[in-house]
Amino acid sequence: MKNNDIKNYEDKIEGRNSVLELLESGKDINKIFIQKGERHGSINKIIQIAKNNRIVTVEVDKNKLDEISQTHNHQGVIAIVPPFDYCEIEDILEDARDKNETPFIVILDGIEDPHNLGSIIRSAETAGVHGIIIPKRRSASINSTVNKTSAGAVQYMKVARVNNLNDTIKYLKENDIWICGTDINTDIEYTKQDMKMPIAIVIGSEGFGMSRLVKENCDFLVKIPMKGKIKSLNASVSAGIIMYEILRQRNFR
Repeated sequence: MKNNDIKNYEDKIEGRNSVLELLESGKDINKIFIQKGERHGSINKIIQIAKNNRIVTVEVDKNKLDEISQTHNHQGVIAIVPPFDYCEIEDILEDARDKNETPFIVILDGIEDPHNLGSIIRSAETAGVHGIIIPKRRSASINSTVNKTSAGAVQYMKVARVNNLNDTIKYLKENDIWICGTDINTDIEYTKQDMKMPIAIVIGSEGFGMSRLVKENCDFLVKIPMKGKIKSLNASVSAGIIMYEILRQRNFR
C-alpha cells in the first residue's frame, strides 16, 4: 500500500472506543485500518462487528497508522469515514419537537481548540442538548481529534455550521428561543437565573469571550462565580457547568 492510499482520505475516526461508538451508531464507514498483529482486547470486537456489517478492514504496519494519525493516539485502529454531516438549524429544532422536549441548544463563539470542542460535545450529549451551533470561521471543525476527545459523542450530536452567528441568533429568537450569554462581568449568577425556557447558551472563547455583537444580541447574561485568583475557566468546563444547571432546573420543575 502506498502512503498516499491512506493520506488522501480526509475524515478519520481514531482510537478503539471512538471506532466502537462509530460502528454501534450505524453511520457509514468506508473502511477500517487495523495495525498488523494487533488482536488484543476490543480490537477483536471491532473486527467482528465490521465483518458482520460487511465493512472492509485492512491490516497495515504501525508506521502507516502513525503517519496518517491526527490524534497521535490511534491505539491500532483508524476508521475512514465520509465527511462529517453537518445539520441545519431547523434539524435541531425539529429534534426537540420530535422528542416533545423544550429546545436546548449550545452556541460556540470562537472555540478554536478541537479538544475543547470535543469535550463540550461530550458534555452536551450527556446533558440532553439537542444541537450545537458553530461558525464556519474562527472555530474548530469536526475532525478525528474532536471525535476522540468527545469519546464518540459526535456520532450522536447534531452540529450546525453557520456563516453568521448573529443571523442565527436572530432566527432562533424568531422561533421563540431565548439566548443566554456567559460573561464574568454580569451581576447574575447562573444558579439565580431561570433557564427552563427554550434556550440557547452561548460559550465564548477563553481568550476573548463572546464577540461584541453576539453579546449584545443575548437576551440575558449569567456568570459562574470565581473565588480563586484565576478569574476564568476552561471553555469546556464553563459549558459543562451551565448545561448541567439547565438540566437540574428542568428536572426539578
